[in-house]
Amino acid sequence: MNGKKRRPAASQKDSTRPSLKKKASGLEARLRNLKTILKNMDRVVVAYSGGVDSSLLLRVAADVLGPRVYAVIASSPTYPDREIRAARALARRLKVRHEVIATKEMDNPAFTANPPLRCYHCKRELMTEIRRIADRKGIAVVVDGQNADDLGDYRPGARAAAEMGVRSPLREAGLTKAEIRTLSRRFGLPTWNKPAMACLASRFPYDTPITAEALQRVGRAEEALNKLGFVQLRVRHHDTVARIEVGSDDIAKIARPPVRKRIVAALCKLGYMYVTLDLSGYRTGSMNETLSAAARTAHTGGR
Repeated sequence: MNGKKRRPAASQKDSTRPSLKKKASGLEARLRNLKTILKNMDRVVVAYSGGVDSSLLLRVAADVLGPRVYAVIASSPTYPDREIRAARALARRLKVRHEVIATKEMDNPAFTANPPLRCYHCKRELMTEIRRIADRKGIAVVVDGQNADDLGDYRPGARAAAEMGVRSPLREAGLTKAEIRTLSRRFGLPTWNKPAMACLASRFPYDTPITAEALQRVGRAEEALNKLGFVQLRVRHHDTVARIEVGSDDIAKIARPPVRKRIVAALCKLGYMYVTLDLSGYRTGSMNETLSAAARTAHTGGR
């Protein structure tokens, strides 16, 4: 031996510290960027759904702009009433002035026919009404909760928002869904671990007409599964067939005979003749799997 002391090898825990610090510093930089973006807007109307993304946006906007923030919540047969109640409760907790408007997408045949551009027509109608509210209040900027991850998804509604001049501060700041959940948890928002919630119209295969009765059936079916302890789920509506998607960890649970029997009874009582389990499990936008890449590009305006 040469008498020199050998330095202990770095542990795996030590080796991860630089990357964790870098990741944390990146998140802080994006949060500062978000605050700067909102500060420069001066006054905003937030298209607020009560979901994970728009709730964080509302919280940060309220911190930065105070009373210069106004929120608009859309009430529609395509969203369960419990979502509207939860959104209002959080807006009150954040002391943000807000109102609930009844949207009229169900009066639009271009929406109820359920083409691949369904979300475009819905978002266009919603943002037109929110823009009117902003104009009446003398507020130039309308913002929504799109995030950086949404750039890689099929979202014709984003095209409608862009056409209406709607800004997306979370996306502009580069915040991802995971980062939004991290910040939401830090700020004590009850939505930090809330499952993704898309409107009930997304449960229908394209070109299957959307009716108020069918929306209600889907909503009640998902509520029945919620009561059995399933959180991340979808009930896809295929006329007389209900196709259930749950997280991969829940597939074994839902297939247990006693649970399966209760689900079949509940959904058949709602009017479904057949109840099936999708073995691929839950995934967002499963109805988009029938669309070709060319169709996606055409419907989103090349995004």
